[in-house]
Amino acid sequence: MEAAALAGLHAALRDAGYRVIGPTVRDGAIVLGELGSADDLPFGWGVSLQPGGYRIRRRDDNAAFGHSAGPQSWKHFLHPPREKVWSARRTAGGFEVEPADEPAPRMAFFGVRPCDLSAIKIQDQVLGRGQHAGSRYAARRSGVFIVAVNCTEPGETCFCSSMGTGPGAGPGYDLALTEMTGDGAHQFLVEVGSPAGADVLAGVPTRPAGEAATRRARSAVAEAAGRMGRSVPAGILHDLMAASSDAARWDDVAARCLTCGNCTMACPTCFCTTVEDTTDLSGDHAERWQLWDSCFDLDFSYLHGGPVRSSPRSRYRQWLTHKLGTWHDQFGSSGCVGCGRCIVWCPVGIDLTEEVAALEAEALRTLRDAAQQRGTGEEES
Repeated sequence: MEAAALAGLHAALRDAGYRVIGPTVRDGAIVLGELGSADDLPFGWGVSLQPGGYRIRRRDDNAAFGHSAGPQSWKHFLHPPREKVWSARRTAGGFEVEPADEPAPRMAFFGVRPCDLSAIKIQDQVLGRGQHAGSRYAARRSGVFIVAVNCTEPGETCFCSSMGTGPGAGPGYDLALTEMTGDGAHQFLVEVGSPAGADVLAGVPTRPAGEAATRRARSAVAEAAGRMGRSVPAGILHDLMAASSDAARWDDVAARCLTCGNCTMACPTCFCTTVEDTTDLSGDHAERWQLWDSCFDLDFSYLHGGPVRSSPRSRYRQWLTHKLGTWHDQFGSSGCVGCGRCIVWCPVGIDLTEEVAALEAEALRTLRDAAQQRGTGEEES
């Protein structure tokens, strides 16, 4: 598909009744918002990332998706930061409660990165299945069309390759694009992942992909796996977190952590919420709202008498060990997809991959010291 056909793809999605959401440049960042046309995509823009740092930059080409994860994730649209649960009004005989059952919009997510596609599947597991099969999340999710974009240029803080969530998109998309620029051409390899994807693509100018183009696209994605800015030892994370509850490293990170909760807000899989009840001055009208919450909030673990996790040390430890460790026990996978947002949007630049490496090194030292002590004890006996 030629890059000019993105306009046709956008139009086909609109004609199918979808509200098209995708990346666009606004307020000095590449953010997610409704796209009035394909021209709203961030053509020619990339990003430079570092712990605690983000900026957009001009690229040498006109790539539409030549950037990595921005400050938002798709959970803003599936699991909104703030939504009404119900409202109530006083009547002569008591109260009448009206659930906030607004129709779920049909949304097309245009430009979902493989890491974010994995994050959506994780939130499906947490918020859309089992006892939550009838939730508002499930209703919104059922109407989503996904156009994934394989990653060919990872950011400096990305580590999806080591988490097994990228740079190639796994199942779950309706259409997947791989962008190819250079030699005066700007094209996309398009892969169909569902009957709905095939129906939408039928109205878009495309042609069969030749072997050379297919090989070039596959090669670009494979090469991206070797250019990740970070990595973690994913295979040992569950056991490492379980063995690190008393690690001295938690004191080091607590000395830097502001417990602001930015990492949980930026994370595409964090899902915790609280509720807030409000009334008007007359007392005749009341509402209940659901809001995002964070385990970094002092009141998050409040029980009668005070919070369970009163120190920054305990709150950071709870977040990291749940995300990388006990999430496996609850949901059968890690809660981290390697997008690197928590690193970029931490105001003091705390790097999850650095903390994991430090915990691993401390655990190895502890094992080595214990082995030496056992050896000394055997010699003495």
